[in-house]
Amino acid sequence: MIKRSWHCIAALLLALVPVPGSAQQWPSKAVRIVVPFAAGGATDVVARLLAQKLTEAWGQTVVVENKLGAGGNIGADMVAKSAPDGYTLLLTSGAVLTAPYLYKGLAFDPLKDFIAVTNVATGPQVIAISTSLPVKDLPEFIAYAKANPKQINYGSAGIGSQTHLAAENFAHSAGIDITHVPYKGESAALTDLMGGQIQMVTPNLGGAIGQIQQGKLRAIAVTSRERSPHLPEVPAAAEVIPGFENAGWFGVLAPVGTPREVIDRIYRDSTKIITSEEFRGKLAQQGMVPVGNSPQEFSAATRAESTRWAKVIRERGLTAN
Repeated sequence: MIKRSWHCIAALLLALVPVPGSAQQWPSKAVRIVVPFAAGGATDVVARLLAQKLTEAWGQTVVVENKLGAGGNIGADMVAKSAPDGYTLLLTSGAVLTAPYLYKGLAFDPLKDFIAVTNVATGPQVIAISTSLPVKDLPEFIAYAKANPKQINYGSAGIGSQTHLAAENFAHSAGIDITHVPYKGESAALTDLMGGQIQMVTPNLGGAIGQIQQGKLRAIAVTSRERSPHLPEVPAAAEVIPGFENAGWFGVLAPVGTPREVIDRIYRDSTKIITSEEFRGKLAQQGMVPVGNSPQEFSAATRAESTRWAKVIRERGLTAN
């Protein structure tokens, strides 16, 4: 009788011991989402929208930390080296995939050092120019740039950022020669564009829609294949450059080694938020649409995109070193 009681007590004690990495025990403390770009940009906006709703879902604070520099590489490297326990995540743009092809001696490999969790949102960039330029639409801008080679300075969120490569794609497709001025985030580039220090930026639509609607910038095209319902009067670049298209994405990554059950928990809870009408509406205000694909789908997509950007960067002769 006594022996049986001890067995029951031992079984009860074992049941009460937390299982390391268990999704049932996670999260038991605050979760940090690192954004490798400055506050105010499209990546940061998406991260803060998601963090707010995850805080409600998990009953734990989800904080957003901006760790910018080197085109997003400093923040990405920090997360890659973080403990793989689900408490430090990266919410980044497609820029993370271009880094190995632009930076020599990169300290992390985006395809090997991260687990793809889910793509939160996608949206086009917009070709925005200074209101001081003597042009009013895309054909006039292309003609002006051809007549003034290398005289158009364009800003970006940093070397290898989505805003950088969108501009390079556009310049290559339009046959113009423009000069790159990298910034530490797209909001800084937009500030200088409004101030007249540079003449063009191709920001994510979500990061510039407010300034465009206020008339502080002149939007001459969106990079989606069709016009955006948020700027219906602005043509798609494809209307002038047949076949042109460039879209950005914003997704969650975790350090490799993060337990699969924790990855699945983050994915499931994030997807419930991403696909909700409330979240969809907030993204729409930023000119974006939700995605919420599975880790497997997101992983396959990033690998395919990495291969595509390797070809573009090689053909364009782009480098950060």
